[in-house]
Formats: sequence, C-alpha cells, structure tokens
Amino acid sequence: MSIFDPKYLRPVKKSGTLVANELIQERRLKQQPVSAFGFGQSPFPPLERAIQALQRNAHQKYYAPVQGISDLRERVAAFHLAAEGIKVPASRILVADGSKNLLFTAMEAFANADIFIPAPAWVSYAPQAAILGHRAIPVSTSFAGRWRVTPDAMERALAKKADKNVPSILILNHPGNPEGLGYTAAEQKALTEVFRKHNVIVISDEIYGLLNHKGEHRSLALEYPEGTIVTGGLSKWCGAGGWRLGIALLPDTLDGPFKEAMLSIASETYSCASTPIQYGACEAYIWDSTTKDYLAHQRRILALCGNWIADQLNQAGIKVHRPEGAFYLFVDFSQLADQFRSKGITNSQKLCEDLLRDTGVSLLYGDVFGMESDYLTARLAYVDFDGAEALAASEKIGLNKPLDESFLRQNLQGNVRGTELICDWVTGIAGKKSKAA
Repeated sequence: MSIFDPKYLRPVKKSGTLVANELIQERRLKQQPVSAFGFGQSPFPPLERAIQALQRNAHQKYYAPVQGISDLRERVAAFHLAAEGIKVPASRILVADGSKNLLFTAMEAFANADIFIPAPAWVSYAPQAAILGHRAIPVSTSFAGRWRVTPDAMERALAKKADKNVPSILILNHPGNPEGLGYTAAEQKALTEVFRKHNVIVISDEIYGLLNHKGEHRSLALEYPEGTIVTGGLSKWCGAGGWRLGIALLPDTLDGPFKEAMLSIASETYSCASTPIQYGACEAYIWDSTTKDYLAHQRRILALCGNWIADQLNQAGIKVHRPEGAFYLFVDFSQLADQFRSKGITNSQKLCEDLLRDTGVSLLYGDVFGMESDYLTARLAYVDFDGAEALAASEKIGLNKPLDESFLRQNLQGNVRGTELICDWVTGIAGKKSKAA
C-alpha cells in the first residue's frame, strides 16, 4: 500500500530536451544509427585556458559566496562591457550553478507574478512558472513574423491580466531557442515602449548572445536598462554546459530587496556555484584576441551549417528561416499537413517519432516549446559534428579565408547526412523528388 496519494504530487514532466538526449543515447547504446538533432548542446570544446584553470583549482573545496566569488564577478562585468557595451558593476552580478537556476530564482523572488512567455520558447520557462504557482500567459508569434514578439502581440497578452497590480515578467530569449533568431534595434525600441507603458520586467535570456553569427548581438539592456535582467553563462558560447555556470546582470532598479530575495533563495537552495568551476570561469571571461578568435571560428562554422541546412529544407518544401545565431532552426511542416495526415501523422510528436523510427534523425517536437500539437513544427539543433575537429580545421584555414561547402562536407558530415535524410523522408511523403544535394 502506498504511503501517499500520487494526486498530491506536482504534475511536472521531465524537460523535453533532456528526454531527447536520453533517447539519442539509448539508440547509440543499441548501436542504432542516429542523427542527433534533438538535443541542443554545444559541440565545441571550452576555452583551453579555462580548462587548465579548472584543473589548477580542483583543490578549491570551500563554499564560495552565494553571489559568486568577487574575482569572477569583476571579470564578468568587464567582459560584458567590452563585448556588448552592457555597463553593470560586479555588485549587481549574480553567479549560480547554471542560468536555469537564475531564471527560476528570479521568478521565485516574486510571491505572485504573471509570466509572459512567447510561443515558441525554450522548454523550461513555462514549467518553472507553473512550479512556482505563477500564471503563465503565452505571447503569440508566427512563422510570417519570424517568430518575433511584436508590440501588438504583447499588448494583447497584457490585456489578459486578471489583476493589473500583479507584476508582469516577460522572458525573452534572443538569439532564440528554438528558432535561432534575434531582435533588431528597431524591434527592441518598439517593444520597449510597451514595456515602459505597462512596467514590464524583462528577463532577457541572452545565453546565445555571443553566438550571433555575425557577432552583432544587441542586448535588450542597452534599450531598456531600467527593466532588464540579463542572464547568460558558459554553456553555449564556451561549450561548457556540464560545468553549470550561469550569470545574471541586474539593473540598478533591482539592486535592493529583489537582489536580496534572490540571494536569500539561493542560500536556502543551491548555496553557490561550484568553487573550482568559478575559478575556471575567471579564465573564460576575458575579452581578448584569444576569446574573439575562438568565437569567430564558432560563429562562421555555425553560420555556414545553419544556412546550408535551412536552404536544403526550404528546397524540399519545408518552411524555415535562415538562422541569425545559436545553433537552432525551428522547422515548420504545416504546409504539408495533408500529406502527413495521409500517413497517419496528425501532430508534431507523431511526426518526430516516425522520423526517428524511419531515418534515425532526432528532432524535438513543437509541443514542448509551447506550440499547439496539431501545428506541425519541430526544433532542429545542428550540432551533430565533432566540434573540436571542426574548430581545428577552421583555425588551420585561418579567419582571412572563408569556409565553403567542401568544409561542411568534410567536417560537419553528421549534419549533412541528417539533413539529407529529412529531405528524402519528407519529399517521399509529399510524393516529390528531393532537391537535397
């Protein structure tokens, strides 16, 4: 007999991205072929000097300050000022064991809040809001609108508030997961007018900012400094997801009770980020030629790959926007809904399951990003390649010489093969000949 009734448990599902990764690993253990487009993990190695610093500091066994060691916070402040022009002192920077914890803690600092979440959006935003008992309000976007939140869409979402006195928090991820797109200065300015009008606090998840493919990321904090919390970390631009090191940059308007609430929650939950990891991060957060070149090679590899895949998919009759950053494409199969229906595919999960079964290609279905299940969408993470080898090959060529398709086929073969399999599968269902090269 059970000692408790399961109905008293929280109805929270495991993160869709982690489930996708487990399925990929399961297929590999069974020695089944798989094109791993379902899990968004950087394929590139961390900066070598950061690895060496982590090794040198493995003996650092003491608890670090809850807010983060002062040397790291000073490095982070200088880094983001030099790289992106964000001027936030070390006293308003928080360090945690991953930016996911900082996002959760920022929301947890409010006893009651309305959390506005674009659709599509990263898989953990809405579950985190639900765990905390906040009201999650979706903000609609569209393929035609490049999956961008518009002022009108934001106004419509704000009109759904039940109590105008409850704090309004928008989580805005750019470049975005799952779509790899950013916001222009004009788009940010137009949105900021709505934010100021309604006193919206924005948690600007800029974890992929430094992976803007042209190195032109513009932080929302530059346009809306008084209301923007910027979050980031080492997992994406520095290829160190497993290190679990996240940062938050707070505006001066929140340097008081809000910051103290976040630190108090942190002290009662995760205590601090790993001390050796923080010392390793000190060597990552240096804006010098080594870091700039490291990022330049990553960006051009990702740009080459993302654009090529988008072009192949579009030629096969699958709608997708060319990416501007990160390593994601949000693929829209909706124009082929009739053909998929004839094969018994009526929702995104079934589409991804059949694709995996038939081809070994793993995509993550649109439902987990807040999309309606019958709207046939999926995220493609173009990270199925050896990042260390690709980085070395790019460095050998040098930044003065552009990469071409031969580089793609020689060094990113997993991405090429997976893309061709998707195109062949879809065009087969659609009754057309694939144009994928």
